[in-house]
Amino acid sequence: MKQTQRHDAIVELVKKQGYVSTEELVDQFDVSPQTIRRDLNELAEQNLIMRHHGGAALPSSSVNTSWHDRKATQTAEKERIAHKVASQIPDGATLFIDIGTTPEAVAHALLGHSHLRIVTNNLNVANTLMAREDFRIILAGGELRSRDGGIIGEATLDFISQFRLDYGILGISGVDMDGSLLEFDYHEVRTKKAIIENSRQVLLVTDSSKFGRNAMVNMGSISLVNAVYTDAMPPESVMQVIKANNVHLELC
Repeated sequence: MKQTQRHDAIVELVKKQGYVSTEELVDQFDVSPQTIRRDLNELAEQNLIMRHHGGAALPSSSVNTSWHDRKATQTAEKERIAHKVASQIPDGATLFIDIGTTPEAVAHALLGHSHLRIVTNNLNVANTLMAREDFRIILAGGELRSRDGGIIGEATLDFISQFRLDYGILGISGVDMDGSLLEFDYHEVRTKKAIIENSRQVLLVTDSSKFGRNAMVNMGSISLVNAVYTDAMPPESVMQVIKANNVHLELC
């Protein structure tokens, strides 16, 4: 494979997965680690990727990809994560369900449960769960974000802070290589923090493309959550934070 073809393939792989390790690229393209490191350095200079020790991720961005694009990616992985999380939620539980396409997949997987009580700031989640007459759905007030059905703002924050629920189902836009949880919207970060503070158990649901993905607002460490549900092993630097803080990791 020519260098230009390999560069294009690397960029596509990073776009698809969010993060790729040097070792994975060496195996994929059957070239030396030195060649891959040189490729990554050149791509980083063109701002096509962001170089990390041991791999590469998507370049920094201040704007998330569209909801429709996110909804259509990693669908099988999100479904596996959602079914695993749903299997851990007992009938009659109380829970927050956050903004994001993976929390939305969890909502769909919960339709087989009974007598759940759900507080959500996600209009798509409410629309999914209203099919169950025995569910009690409480929709947070605030400003509706038309691009993805999220509800955010001061009113949302105040509303969520009134509750104390069994589970918080949390999505995230990116997880930095040091284990920081990253989002694109400051207001959304404040709402997520309120969910964390008012949930007895916080379950982070994220497909593996989010590891190494960049967003501009730092929400805090992955140690804020009790468990991480994902489809592949996180990068070693993130694993170190997970292990050091006794966060439960569930590979789906």
